[in-house]
Amino acid sequence: MDHFDPTTLAILGVLLLVGYGAHAAGARTHVPRVTLLLLLGVAAGPHVFDLVPPDVAGWFPLAAHMALAMVGFLLGERFYGRDLAASGKVVLWISLAQTVAVAALVAGAALLADAVVPVALTLGAIACATAPAAVLDLVRESHARGPLTDVVLGVVAIDDAWGILVFSFALVSAEALVGQGAVMTQVAAGLWEVAGAVLLGVGLGLPMAWLTGRVKEGEPTLLEAAGFVFLCGGLAIWLEVSYLLACMALGATVANRATHHTLPFRDIEGVSDPFLVVFFLLAGYALEVDALATLGPLVLAYVLARTAGKVLGGLVGARAAGAGPELRRRTGWCLLPQAGVALGMALLVAERLPELAGQVLPVVIASTVLFEIAGPLVTRWHLARAGELRGRRE
Repeated sequence: MDHFDPTTLAILGVLLLVGYGAHAAGARTHVPRVTLLLLLGVAAGPHVFDLVPPDVAGWFPLAAHMALAMVGFLLGERFYGRDLAASGKVVLWISLAQTVAVAALVAGAALLADAVVPVALTLGAIACATAPAAVLDLVRESHARGPLTDVVLGVVAIDDAWGILVFSFALVSAEALVGQGAVMTQVAAGLWEVAGAVLLGVGLGLPMAWLTGRVKEGEPTLLEAAGFVFLCGGLAIWLEVSYLLACMALGATVANRATHHTLPFRDIEGVSDPFLVVFFLLAGYALEVDALATLGPLVLAYVLARTAGKVLGGLVGARAAGAGPELRRRTGWCLLPQAGVALGMALLVAERLPELAGQVLPVVIASTVLFEIAGPLVTRWHLARAGELRGRRE
């Protein structure tokens, strides 16, 4: 305690109060809390008013891992058998169609913008990723309910699994073209990141489901739920598998195997707000706003092609699954937010292929600023037009 800095606790309190203010302002202005928190984080960061001490940025990795572990677990509930039977076909078709469409269109657009083939391949794969935390927070904040909301959450839940697979093979191809890396090693690493995450989530989910089914009313289920979620996230990082997918597999296993499966989800949902607020504020603080100055033909091609791929993929996938016109028109637009997973992929490209970093990193960073701030606005507008915000059409 002799070395404890009291301003740390004070700053944490201010961040949480800012989160409350953003929630209240969002309810009045119909601007998503995610967008407001990101903008406030940018304003308080070193690129604008520089109001927050630099060491606060050191909180970001822990806040991000804890928040996304909870988000992954909550999204895992979307794989509950009865719900999956109702919308699983639509979710699968849309997720596959928009992944293929985004990867192909972004890679093609990058080539037209004079990018070399390895850069085009990696950008196409990175563009597939969606920001699950932003979409889930928006749905919870606005109390969205309905078929479009269910499909969007289902697609977001499975989206990053396809994205990781596509990225793994794109990175292998890029390394082969550049003349680096062992192809089979990279393929095995990509498969392990997905399969290992699922095995870990199921392996921890079975004892969690058993314990959840024996919890009596009034007992502290939050301790059990949070313990398993954070244990799963930590082991996933240690094993170098996707902790987001591992926590989704954990949630899906509990949803389908536990007797009282709703208890841990409601507990995690109730406690996740402070973590999400800190995560979004620090994400805004860490955004490289200066990267927007690098906007050029390649960034513009990436943004337009990714948007077109999401919209077209949603349309084609929904049509193939026999979904109605509302889902065909709107699902793709609700999948635009992009954040941490895409940045993580871009950093991995920079680490494995430094010669591509000068093009890949600025494009992904600049587009993330745009998609993460504007994406939730677009998602909210389409959910409102579908009449799924608090049961009324806006």
